[in-house]
Amino acid sequence: MKRLIIVIALALLDPASAVAVESHQAVEPELRELLKKAAHESDSFADRFDGEVWLTDMSQRLEKRVPDHDFRIELLKNVHYEAKRARIEPELVLSVIQVESNFNPYAISRAGAIGLMQVMPFWLKEIGKPGDSLFSPHTNLRYGCTILRYYLDREKGNRVRALMRYNGTRERRYPAQVYKVFDQRWQPQ
Repeated sequence: MKRLIIVIALALLDPASAVAVESHQAVEPELRELLKKAAHESDSFADRFDGEVWLTDMSQRLEKRVPDHDFRIELLKNVHYEAKRARIEPELVLSVIQVESNFNPYAISRAGAIGLMQVMPFWLKEIGKPGDSLFSPHTNLRYGCTILRYYLDREKGNRVRALMRYNGTRERRYPAQVYKVFDQRWQPQ
């Protein structure tokens, strides 16, 4: 009853916070185990030439948002690695990052989500890694990609529903934003 009152009060003040609290209370054990495994795992390009072409292309597209060349290349390598590890197209992950944080690794939402992919901090305790920093691009990408993969699997590949779950919403506006960014900026050519 106490939890319900808190969720209702938060819903009145800030609907996103209510979703975050409700989500924290209903953590699915399977997702918790997937995140534990991902947090403990240690170059995703099978071919060096393909890697250079992809990095060059994506780096040019990202240059205005992330002007620091070294950080940009390291970020793109991490995005590619974590996306491939989670069996997600790296370009979709780039689209999610643009919508969620606009590539700001220090972004914090009103609901308390942190970093590039806006991961909720309760995940650190849930999987027994409270010392991890969600401001670390590598850690944030590992968690975010694992969570997105879980929702894609749960929704049997339906990206719209998986993206709605990832964002904690029941509206199609969020997936539409991600797809718009994908089509305009990140779609492979």
